[in-house]
Amino acid sequence: MKSIYEIIATKRDGRELDASEIQFVVKQYTAGKIPDYQMSSLLMASFINGLSTTETSALTKAMLASGTTVQVEGLDRPLIDKHSTGGVGDKLSLTLSPLLAQCGIAVGMFSGRGLGHTGGTLDKLESIPGMQVFHSTTNFGKLLKKHHWAVTGQTAQIAPADKKIYALRDASGTVESIPLIVASIMSKKLALKSDGIVFDVKCGSGAFMKSSRDAQNLAKSLLAVSLSNRLPARALITNMNQPTGRMIGNFLEIVETVEVLKGGGSSDTIELTLELGASMLSVAGVETNKSAGIRQMKSALTSGSAYESWCRYISSCGGDIKVFERPERMMKTAHKAIVKSPRSGYIIAIDTGRLGFLAVRMGAGRQAVADKIDYLAGIELLCKIGSKVTAGEPMAIGYSRQSSQLTEFTSGFLDCITIGDDDPGKERLILKRL
Repeated sequence: MKSIYEIIATKRDGRELDASEIQFVVKQYTAGKIPDYQMSSLLMASFINGLSTTETSALTKAMLASGTTVQVEGLDRPLIDKHSTGGVGDKLSLTLSPLLAQCGIAVGMFSGRGLGHTGGTLDKLESIPGMQVFHSTTNFGKLLKKHHWAVTGQTAQIAPADKKIYALRDASGTVESIPLIVASIMSKKLALKSDGIVFDVKCGSGAFMKSSRDAQNLAKSLLAVSLSNRLPARALITNMNQPTGRMIGNFLEIVETVEVLKGGGSSDTIELTLELGASMLSVAGVETNKSAGIRQMKSALTSGSAYESWCRYISSCGGDIKVFERPERMMKTAHKAIVKSPRSGYIIAIDTGRLGFLAVRMGAGRQAVADKIDYLAGIELLCKIGSKVTAGEPMAIGYSRQSSQLTEFTSGFLDCITIGDDDPGKERLILKRL
């Protein structure tokens, strides 16, 4: 076996590492036997020279092997996972899970908290009073078998190598490497022994992948690693040039999730839910005809069965489902402010990443690890790209438990919006299917 010095030199010179070398590095670094300065050098060499699909797959497997895996026994249907690369107002994991549980598949996810300008599924669920989001492996399996969907926080036993390597990537300027991103995602996704996965790869101003080329490269790499692990997979590249739906913020996004599950909600949230859901039904082999799958999902929404599935699961996890009937009562404890349009015209662009960071500064996310989230903080959009506005018309409402936080909203919202004279047309939601 080569020494760590020789392995670094191999990658520095643009040559490929074999699986045994990658396994050695991951195992030794996780055990504290390779220092940060040498691992940083290897990460930077990998960032600059790239990793092949074979190397990326080997890195994924080595990181996966550093922890435990979860196998749910006794399910009477395919278990499908879904992963989003992160966006603003992205509540699609929550609309999809109870809906698809009524359409013949089980949906299981290891989810995380907010990252940067994007919200986290766990934070959104925790905005429901009493809701428990961390479950033991045994309880996670019980929830899946009873409700056919379950979401839990990632435990320290799942891919611990990834947690350590990610922290070093964050400190060494190597976060943006697509192969390293893929290995990080897949080492956690493969820890749940599912029957298939659908990737929602976000692209645009509110995504980590700003360009179509980067989004496609990420999607193709995720699919390649899935294939190498014999995991059936699909990927959709979706538009994140504006937030999904009209709500940004934890409890606000729960409110919008409930609207969709009751058969309402904004048109873009519904369309994305149905498109991703159709892909999940297809990868499961339950319904490969897209139109038939969409009809089945629409029936579950209009009949109320998707909402009933949501309420049963939330209640079983300690959540107070009464708040879904009158959410405005909970929102009454928040202060609010309105921003009005400074001129007439059309909304032609939204800096969605900037808007996400604005919501974070209002209290909807964490600027430091120890920060506490204001679950009621957030933004309700009254207009989207293509909306016609008149001078003095309300454009958005900001919410926060702390009135002082609304100064951030009133002073910063218009910096995120571009108003022009011409109608830009409607934004396409599905940019590519892979």
